[in-house]
Amino acid sequence: MLAPAPAFTGVIPILATPFYDDESIDLVSLDRMIRFFGGLGANGFTVLGVLGEANRLIDAERTQIIRTAVAAAGGKPVVVGTSHAGTAATIMHTREAADLGAAAVMIAPPKQPVPSDVVVFEYFRRVVEASPLPVVVQDHPLSTEVHLSVPLLLRLANELPGVACIKAEATPSPARIAALKAGIKRPDVTVLTGLGALYGYFDLEHGSDGFNTGFAFPEVLQALVARVRAGDTEGAYRIYARYLPLIVFEQQPGVAIRKEILRLRGLLASNRVRHPAATIDVGTTSQLHRLIEAAFSGQNLAEPIQIDG
Repeated sequence: MLAPAPAFTGVIPILATPFYDDESIDLVSLDRMIRFFGGLGANGFTVLGVLGEANRLIDAERTQIIRTAVAAAGGKPVVVGTSHAGTAATIMHTREAADLGAAAVMIAPPKQPVPSDVVVFEYFRRVVEASPLPVVVQDHPLSTEVHLSVPLLLRLANELPGVACIKAEATPSPARIAALKAGIKRPDVTVLTGLGALYGYFDLEHGSDGFNTGFAFPEVLQALVARVRAGDTEGAYRIYARYLPLIVFEQQPGVAIRKEILRLRGLLASNRVRHPAATIDVGTTSQLHRLIEAAFSGQNLAEPIQIDG
């Protein structure tokens, strides 16, 4: 029997996987980060996504991360990335996530030698039908190199009951989100924004139900969602414009900048990124610190920040 789907709305942060300087996993920092974001009012958490460096982890580490996340979440839903190049392996990871207490899984399509909507749909059909958990379909061609058309995404949402959410990360995201919201026939399926909130205001304006992304200041995203829901689009735009330089800078490829911000917030003991990816360099660190000072002058980043805008 399929587990009930969490409400995929609001702000569900994608979490980085913390490492110590020797690149071993740091479960203490993971626990601290989840509890802090939970205290801010996060609507759930996602682990083992692209930001979580899932492709650099072994299976035993994945298990430890899921267990730690579920224990730290305090009953809030934990979504686990279970994507794999093989259908059977994706199903195996998905069932393990369910056994460890996850509330849902996030799955992206595997790259195919010859692009085929038929193969992609069949991949999702097999995985969704075998999954004991609701599925978030991740459409992120920048990492997967698979381009999902709007008609294909609508078919997944409308024909597979186990699909509970579309994470829309293909550009132009506002127009695609509007098309998805117009074409999804099931009222229980939501559409969430990713891409580090790069187009966040415009995505919300076009009907996004919230954010499922790793921007290290979820307070900003929560304020955006709250203003839009209240009908204060002008206030939402002021917030977006106020913090957009930091959003753009943080959204550069890789996870090094985001990990440094999380370290500055007192959430990660180290900003280490697993090799062969690089940890943040001195010049980028200097630029980042200037941006943060401009955005949050005088504020203690280890505390909930006050939103201007």
